[in-house]
Amino acid sequence: MKKKILILCTGNSCRSQIAEGYMRYFSGNKAEVYSAGVETHGVNPKAILIMKEDGIDISNHTSNNIEGYQNIDFDFVITVCDNAKERCPFFPTKAKKFHYNFPDPAKATGTDSEIMEQFRSVRQLIKEYCEAFANNNLN
Repeated sequence: MKKKILILCTGNSCRSQIAEGYMRYFSGNKAEVYSAGVETHGVNPKAILIMKEDGIDISNHTSNNIEGYQNIDFDFVITVCDNAKERCPFFPTKAKKFHYNFPDPAKATGTDSEIMEQFRSVRQLIKEYCEAFANNNLN
């Protein structure tokens, strides 16, 4: 039976979208992966671009509000920023909760190339986290 994973952040724009892409990749057919935000900000075009650089297409992802997933019985809920952890609504579920506060690349400053490097840096952190999560929790 597939595990159900929800990845949650503030706006379901960057970090949770990147994590959804990698979690789907590393979990293969062992999990159904969803992402949502406590708000919705639309999928960040730079997140789509840097994931494409690594061979993962998230261009069809949508920015979803957590309220749309209240009726799904998740096995795991992963918050990827402190704001989402603090604002995450109560789930009447047995979901095992995980938390990692990844830096927000949408707040990066500098030249275009410096901003993209910060996106790539966060992408790498999320990639490593998702690979380890899948290896430790889905096998």
